[in-house]
Amino acid sequence: MALSVGIVGLPNVGKSTLFNALSSKQAEAANYAFCTIEPNVGVVPVPDTRFDALVKVVGPDKTVPATVDFVDIAGLVRGASKGEGKGNAFLANIRECDAIAEVVRCFEDDNVLHVENKVDPIADIDTIETELALKDLDTVQKRLDKARRASKGNDPKEKKAVEILEQVEKVLDQGGLARSVTTDDEDKQNIVRDLALLTNKPLFYVCNVKEEQLAKADSDPMVNRVRERAKKSGAPVVVICAKIEAEIMQLPVEERADFLESAGLTEPGLNAVIRTGYAMLELITYFTAGKQEVRSWTIKRGTKAPQAAGKIHTDFEKGFIKAEVIWWEDRVNLLTEAACRAAGKMAMEGKEYVVRDGDVMHFRFNV
Repeated sequence: MALSVGIVGLPNVGKSTLFNALSSKQAEAANYAFCTIEPNVGVVPVPDTRFDALVKVVGPDKTVPATVDFVDIAGLVRGASKGEGKGNAFLANIRECDAIAEVVRCFEDDNVLHVENKVDPIADIDTIETELALKDLDTVQKRLDKARRASKGNDPKEKKAVEILEQVEKVLDQGGLARSVTTDDEDKQNIVRDLALLTNKPLFYVCNVKEEQLAKADSDPMVNRVRERAKKSGAPVVVICAKIEAEIMQLPVEERADFLESAGLTEPGLNAVIRTGYAMLELITYFTAGKQEVRSWTIKRGTKAPQAAGKIHTDFEKGFIKAEVIWWEDRVNLLTEAACRAAGKMAMEGKEYVVRDGDVMHFRFNV
């Protein structure tokens, strides 16, 4: 399961600089609007100390970590929902993503242009989310018109569509977000899900600050304004200095630790961005670990053992018999599978077993 996170924001807030650091690709990051026209995509490994520990103990021939696809989407501007700037193309690119990382400029710099000619993170958020909501409103109204016509023939599904879409339309028309409309009716959930609404996607904020702001990020006025805004929707907030992150990625690996220490950081801020993106869709990781390969497998939280096995191969799910399960810490501390088995740390689990985040698994199957 590949998670795709769209990096969005106004022009010149640090989106492409962040993307360059995330993917080590050199997406152009120039000081003018629309320098990134086509979305750049970077496949980024998810930082995971559990995976690293398993690799160290097992010493495999091959390693395959979990990954997140980050998409650098060109800057939105006011009027994007009506096609201003490159609005239609940009919004279509966002629609294809599973989650949204909204980069917000939280620093003053006369040398970096701001498309609105002022630095106001909340105004920037309002601009972006208003454009997303307006585009969604247009999408919902078109589907609602179709549902109203079809419901006259007493189509039960279309009657439900009218009910739920009228609720969503009202919320969007009042400046709200589609994700705030909830229902226990699975049919209604599917109707909204099928529209792939922009404001129904999981979202988190990335506050881009200057280096000198990092040490006092907990009390920074601009960052705290974003945090207060994020509380209303329960959205996570990550604080980074995109410029520093880009500099870190340009250094040889052996020099990065010293650079981080000099900047007062324990790890790159990118790690928090990646982990937050990975967690947005309730994803977890289980591992397979052998001399040939140590691999991370991405599944939805709550997945049972046969379906987890199916991530490796459909035959594993069809012919599932049992799963041998070791907790990752036991596998690392006891060094070998044999030692885990001897210590009673290997469990045999059946079809109803719900996989934990961090299980090391081996599947028995027969087809």
